[in-house]
Amino acid sequence: MSVSVDRRAALGLGASAAIAASVPALAGTRRAPFLWGAATAGHQVEGNNVNADMWLLEQVKPTVFAEPSGDACDSLNRWREDVAIVKALGLNCYRFSVEWSRIEPAPGQFSQAYLDHYRRIIDHCRDQGLAPIVTFNHFTTPRWFAAAGGWENRDAPDLFARYCDRVARAMAGGIGHALTFNEPNLALGGKWAVKPIPKPFLDRMAACVAAAAKASGSDRFSLLNAGDPEPMIPGVTAAHVKGRAAIKAARGDLPVGLSLAIPDNVPIGADSGIERKRAEIYGPFFAVMDKDDFVGVQTYGRAFVGQNRDVEVPADERGPDGKEWFPAAVGNVVRYVHQATGKPVLVTENGIDAADDAVRQRFIPAAVASVMAAKADGVPMIGYIHWSLLDNFEWLSGYGPKFGLVAVDRTTFRRIVKPSARVLGRIARAGGTPRR
Repeated sequence: MSVSVDRRAALGLGASAAIAASVPALAGTRRAPFLWGAATAGHQVEGNNVNADMWLLEQVKPTVFAEPSGDACDSLNRWREDVAIVKALGLNCYRFSVEWSRIEPAPGQFSQAYLDHYRRIIDHCRDQGLAPIVTFNHFTTPRWFAAAGGWENRDAPDLFARYCDRVARAMAGGIGHALTFNEPNLALGGKWAVKPIPKPFLDRMAACVAAAAKASGSDRFSLLNAGDPEPMIPGVTAAHVKGRAAIKAARGDLPVGLSLAIPDNVPIGADSGIERKRAEIYGPFFAVMDKDDFVGVQTYGRAFVGQNRDVEVPADERGPDGKEWFPAAVGNVVRYVHQATGKPVLVTENGIDAADDAVRQRFIPAAVASVMAAKADGVPMIGYIHWSLLDNFEWLSGYGPKFGLVAVDRTTFRRIVKPSARVLGRIARAGGTPRR
């Protein structure tokens, strides 16, 4: 049974459970507890992110977006409700992003009001016993940055480091873990996709980007997930290194990493290209993570890797609906990532698109069990963060996909906690249940 939650009721949700959550420790103060949380991202939940590159792409004609983000979940104003739900469920961390386009809406012009806004969220999380897991860049960049060449601009790493410096000096003291980037390797996976991206879509994407460039008064409009990613990766990896240094300069003991999109890759055939795929899609990032404190893992299933690209899910791996069901993918990935990097691992995203919440209720215990089994086997696990807290704006697909633990009424923004949220909360309060 779903429970409707208004802004005040959320504050008392689950109070009868008498959860006595303590504030998770800042790095270096004492042994930190295992992190249990849920995630959001600024552009996907805040609403009216008008200075962002994605916002412009949503507005121009033609556009590749199913619908504009608009008000999103109105979390720019209702973030206290969201924090209250995370707290009441018995979780102990909240992952969210700070929006570069709000903080630096024009080159070199920084908004103290928005720096203060995000600092208030961090402080409030701490007051509520939640560790803030903060992503400095969750896909979106300012429009001016994209119009100047984005990550292909030779100044991009320095511009990103300048932004990281301002954010870190304003709020690093309260952050639990920092991520420079959210899965910047995602676009690299395109050439390994089961089927090539259809040319009509690529043509429409090119026209959308061209329209955004024209609207910006520029001859280019470059962003990582709307073009050829290969020329952009050196700029992103250099930006990670410089951004990490800027964050560490503000607070040396703050754990810093980045998240990567990694499916559970399964080799198919003796000539599987799995190692080549890993080298191409994860290798450039593993190479610059030597000074990172952890790796963020974002896993949503398996990929069956043939000689030169992924192949269809084998028939014997499909469920009655034709789709694969394999929640344990995330556990396999954290084992691989730790073996490949030697770093502690934080699951920064794991979840399932399911309109029927009963599916998510079955998925969460099995996925968490695979992570806890890896932890029991010695993988240094920092925590498990579910994607997502809210049903939100899922990029090109608009508001169709349902990844949330909490539904959001598209008209009133009323939060409706789903039973799956309580499943995750019970597991978190119990400290996880390893299943071997």
